[in-house]
Amino acid sequence: MATVSSVIRGRDGGIMTIHPDATAQSAAMLMNAAHVGSLVVTDHDGKLVGIFTERDLLKRVVARDLLPHEVQVGDVMTGEVWTCTLETPLDEVRVLMREHHIRHVPVMDDDRLVGMVSIGDLNAAQVEQLSATITYLEQFMTKM
Repeated sequence: MATVSSVIRGRDGGIMTIHPDATAQSAAMLMNAAHVGSLVVTDHDGKLVGIFTERDLLKRVVARDLLPHEVQVGDVMTGEVWTCTLETPLDEVRVLMREHHIRHVPVMDDDRLVGMVSIGDLNAAQVEQLSATITYLEQFMTKM
């Protein structure tokens, strides 16, 4: 069974983080530049304290008619963060995302942030698995 480590292994670049005292505007600019939909919010010691997502920006800043350059990430982030480990099966992460209506899950190794898995990562892994199954079945059928 495939685990989270199989989808985040070999990624280049660091984990996208931001401090709670940064502005929502700077978070949005960082997400746009990196082409990501969320940032892990960490304190000055690197400890996970929340997550800031596109949904947070829309619901807690734009929809409230707040000024993104005046609002701090810590005031509009999601504080309850669901996490997984490198050993978590992908099916468990998919269930977690579906049950909690989330699309990004930070990956932890004890108290250390080691990555991020998204619904896109899970979908790509599933497509890869299904393609391999189809190839195997086609090869099996042509040998009959």
